[in-house]
Amino acid sequence: MATALALLRFSPLPRLHNHPAVFPPSFSLHLRPSPACRRPTAVCMSRSTVPAADRLVSALAYTLPFVDSLHYGRFLFARVPAAAAAIAPILPLAAAYHSVPYASFVAFFALYLGVVRNPAFSHYVRYNAMQAVVLDVFLALPSLLQRVFGTPSRGIGFRVLEIGYHAVFVFSLACFVYSVINCILGKTHYLPLVASAADRQL
Repeated sequence: MATALALLRFSPLPRLHNHPAVFPPSFSLHLRPSPACRRPTAVCMSRSTVPAADRLVSALAYTLPFVDSLHYGRFLFARVPAAAAAIAPILPLAAAYHSVPYASFVAFFALYLGVVRNPAFSHYVRYNAMQAVVLDVFLALPSLLQRVFGTPSRGIGFRVLEIGYHAVFVFSLACFVYSVINCILGKTHYLPLVASAADRQL
């Protein structure tokens, strides 16, 4: 934010709107690019410039972290039947996916090596795939911490675990919905923390 503000130039003079008395016909006005497009690896695109295939592949990339995070919603599904009913159509597919040994690792490296590191895909697709990969890594961290510290079965520890599961799943669902909508519209979006890590990788 500080960098973007530093790039702005404010003038106390009102705009002259290319008045002929001020700007002769031979005068050419060169506009600087918007500060929003000055991000080093930003993909400043709109729906009209992003092919439909690229938008589809980018949206599908975010299904990996979402499916891998479904187990965080177990407590929410038990407490809120409506949430369980809403997610029920994809549960058989998720169960089949997780029933395959090492399916999550294979899908992770397939997305990273097959899309992110594949120059055949556009930068827009590779950037979104990289965000999905980084998000998948972040969503795996709570499970790793749980394995290290163990799983409490009762008391305040279990309550903290339940609240943590709620927070992680809601965050994952919000990122999934937000990312898919932006990909369908052909817009570039930046997920908190995830975007900066994706920028460094690309």
